[in-house]
Amino acid sequence: MLPEATDLPEPGTWTIDPGHSTIGAVARHLMFTKVRGHFGSFQGAIHVERQIEDSRAELEIDAASIDTGNADRDAHLRSPDFLDVERYPKITFGSTQVERTGGNTLRVTGDLTIRDVTQSIDLDVTYEGLMPDPWGGTRAGFELYGAIDREAFGMTWNVALETGGVLVSRNIDIEAEVQAVRQAADAERANEAETELSEEEIARSA
Repeated sequence: MLPEATDLPEPGTWTIDPGHSTIGAVARHLMFTKVRGHFGSFQGAIHVERQIEDSRAELEIDAASIDTGNADRDAHLRSPDFLDVERYPKITFGSTQVERTGGNTLRVTGDLTIRDVTQSIDLDVTYEGLMPDPWGGTRAGFELYGAIDREAFGMTWNVALETGGVLVSRNIDIEAEVQAVRQAADAERANEAETELSEEEIARSA
């Protein structure tokens, strides 16, 4: 169980671990059933600054790695009706603004690019805390939630239902659980800075 998060991660670069992170999307099918999918291939990093508002993050996703558990549906999502992965193999996100909204919560605004269309989106981020790993590293956990209008990215395919409404929802929810590993060089620099600060405090008090 992660410790209670009352603050935010230490400054440095935290690399996203794809093997222990999930980036997914949720759509409604027939207006009421939720269908979840996730991307199996992605990479990114979170750059935490001492002034948290100066922090930034970037993410690159292989669009063809979408997986909803249904091969026919996944093939349709990869087609020109939706992600059009042959022409647009990458989905990218880069933050443009970070706002602290609570002790361990943030609102992150950034540019999301799908099918060569870029739209600004907001993500609600919760920092879940730190945990040492068995390999001598330090890991941070985050949960992210947001929503997009898929038609704003050119994904307008749909089927009208006889009873009203459409087959696939226009709004798509974004859900992600991210585990990020602090880069060793950043940890070493932080330890050196703390040592120097302690020595200065000792010298001043002498």
